[in-house]
Amino acid sequence: MGTDDARPHGGRRTQAERGEQTRKALIAAGRELFAARGYDDVGAEEIVRAAGLTRGALYHHFPSGKPALLEAIYERLEAESTERVAHIVLDSKMESPLAAMKAGVAAFLDECAEPGFQQIVLHDAPAVLGWERWREIAAANGLGLIEASLIAAIEAGEIRPLPVKSTAHLLLGALDEAAMLHARSPDPASRAEITSVLLTLIDSFAVPLPR
Repeated sequence: MGTDDARPHGGRRTQAERGEQTRKALIAAGRELFAARGYDDVGAEEIVRAAGLTRGALYHHFPSGKPALLEAIYERLEAESTERVAHIVLDSKMESPLAAMKAGVAAFLDECAEPGFQQIVLHDAPAVLGWERWREIAAANGLGLIEASLIAAIEAGEIRPLPVKSTAHLLLGALDEAAMLHARSPDPASRAEITSVLLTLIDSFAVPLPR
């Protein structure tokens, strides 16, 4: 997986480009190994060997070694997951903002069932980085999308005019807890139940239909 100095279309890479290529190689190698076996069972030497690099390269880009690499991998996974969910939430074919929000929640929880995502995002990252940092990264990626979804549903008259920031933080907390429950439950029926309860919670925000 290593790096090389040649550009795809000729010429030489700059030092910054080589550095970024090295960083990407380390993240890719660590991501694959952590997803397959977990953080604790993978050594730094194994990561640099898989990346075709040296230990010096690892500590140059990630001074604390494995913990800093795991944080970068977790940030990447959160960003990718948020981007995929955003495509669903912002899909113009959705019948309403509330339906889009619920579809996004279901899509996120489906991702939590993927073994590699579970291992890194829901097991390794909170254990190694600590709960506060884990939640901070999750909020940096997902909170804006939740707020935008709430605003769209409020403006469409589908949900009550709740305080957006407070509601978004509470929803993020519920999503985090639901994700953890998903990770701890090998039973698909239990996972479906968790999703159903969370969607029912979102439905409780809806403007009551006239009788």
